[in-house]
Amino acid sequence: MPALAPDFQVVAVGQRGIGLSDKPQEGYDAGTQAADMVAVMRALGHEQFAMVGFDTGMPIGYALAADHPDRLERLVVGEAVIPGITPSPPLIASGPANEAFWHLTFNRLTKPNEQLVSGREDLFFGFQFDENGRRLPNDAIEYYIDAIASSPDSLRGSFGTYRAFDETIAQNEQRKTRKLSLPVLAVGGEKGVGVAVGVTMKLVGYDVDSVIIPGSGHWVAEEVPDLLLAALAEFLAPYREVAAHGPATAAV
Repeated sequence: MPALAPDFQVVAVGQRGIGLSDKPQEGYDAGTQAADMVAVMRALGHEQFAMVGFDTGMPIGYALAADHPDRLERLVVGEAVIPGITPSPPLIASGPANEAFWHLTFNRLTKPNEQLVSGREDLFFGFQFDENGRRLPNDAIEYYIDAIASSPDSLRGSFGTYRAFDETIAQNEQRKTRKLSLPVLAVGGEKGVGVAVGVTMKLVGYDVDSVIIPGSGHWVAEEVPDLLLAALAEFLAPYREVAAHGPATAAV
């Protein structure tokens, strides 16, 4: 984000339940979180903007584009699936698929996950941040785990988006009846979710470009920042061109 800031106005939004944002008991469905983004940007004076959403930001970005087409002008999504849209693997999947996606179902449990993870956040989240030997930087891992372990609300908030999947899936049944018309860039890591990001977005959008970042796993921004920046800068180029004449915003 600092590398984008000289050419773009960057608003780094922490979604509800995560980081320094509030951890309410409800409102973790994609539609509510998309409305959060619109409210934040409106409060900052931006009625229209572009959004970059990776991981849990991908279903939120899709919901924002579908529910608020007058607000969003461009959308970048990456390294995730969208509940109710992405074709789902079988319950008993391959070993590598299970290693990558088992937490999506575990995180949805209503109680045992907190009981099992509390006090062991470094083990649980450390495993997720170490993807087949491709680790996030140690300082990033420590920062994220410390934040999650800081209070019971933080741990609960980390599961909120997953526990709201049923509501998000029901919403997406309605959203997918009208395809997106805005430009979309779908980004997959070569060793991460890969082509599935583009496949997902082409099911719901008319104007979708797909890029695979070579050598990257799931953590694209941390693993190969220069390659991701190049893809973002090209796709967001219209915002750079406008920047000399007025504010241009990318919400991340």
